[in-house]
Amino acid sequence: MASMQTINEAPDQIDKEIVKTIEKTGEQLGQVRDAIGQVIFGQQNVVDLSTATILTGGHALLVGLPGLAKTKLVETIGTVLGLSEKRVQFTPDLMPADIIGSEVLEESKSGKRSFRFIEGPVFSQLLMADEINRASPRTQSALLQAMQEHHVTVAGQRYDLPAPFHVLATQNPLEQEGTYPLPEAQLDRFVMQINVPYPDLESERKVLFATTGTEDEKPTQVMSAEELMAAQQVIRRIPVGEKVVDAVLKLVRAARPDGDASEFVRENVAWGPGPRASQALMLGIRARALMGGRFAPSIDDVIELAGPVLHHRMALTFAARADGITLDDVIGRLTSDLV
Repeated sequence: MASMQTINEAPDQIDKEIVKTIEKTGEQLGQVRDAIGQVIFGQQNVVDLSTATILTGGHALLVGLPGLAKTKLVETIGTVLGLSEKRVQFTPDLMPADIIGSEVLEESKSGKRSFRFIEGPVFSQLLMADEINRASPRTQSALLQAMQEHHVTVAGQRYDLPAPFHVLATQNPLEQEGTYPLPEAQLDRFVMQINVPYPDLESERKVLFATTGTEDEKPTQVMSAEELMAAQQVIRRIPVGEKVVDAVLKLVRAARPDGDASEFVRENVAWGPGPRASQALMLGIRARALMGGRFAPSIDDVIELAGPVLHHRMALTFAARADGITLDDVIGRLTSDLV
């Protein structure tokens, strides 16, 4: 993404108050980016996409091999954004109560017995769900319901989650033994799927020196939870041009294998993205524009976020997989039509 040091000249239709707010928020996000970059090396795109997801108010699924600093990334983001952060290691024997909490029976000094609710780790502002596909569907559903509803219900009593509330879940793409892949409807709860690659040579060199010395670099807080929520409201006030809106709709609708789709999509896509993909893309391109120092998103933003937003909301047909076609191939062809 572009440097956030300068803000382009604001369009005439944006009043001065909004311009001032956007400029201030953009400067803060620049400091956030720099602070995370002091600790996380060689994963700038992953950092930007994770931050953009949080700015949209949503959740992200991080897909990558072990040892690529996914846990450290979540801890760093939590510290820099001033969020309370907790981590849950998902295992096949993890129960819903281990995540959302449970009631315990207590007895007072007078002998009176009553139930008291003990909050689980979901009661945090930033939750890392490590290897989410290792838990049973029942446990996955408990978390994903909390992600959607922002509250849990135990014994008929509703308990609201802290605000803001975000989940960064991880998934190992190789080890599928003993896993429970997330159903399509539950994958749709994530704003983006973010692929975490290996670092480049220079970044891995920095990691070596930073992690094998006597002291590790510690992240510093840049924003508070209240400032983050204010930034999330700023995102929703950023205008989107008619051509960009049309590009969003064209892209998402073209990915559905229905009567209006191209022959290539109908032959190779089993099912495509729903309206939630359009919503995620609209918020995501606004966040990317602000992080890039711009007052309005462009079609380039739509193209850049097409993969993270659509990848987990689509599936290939068996024939397409047999022919060696990938989702990246399909999304690449769809975005080429936007240029």
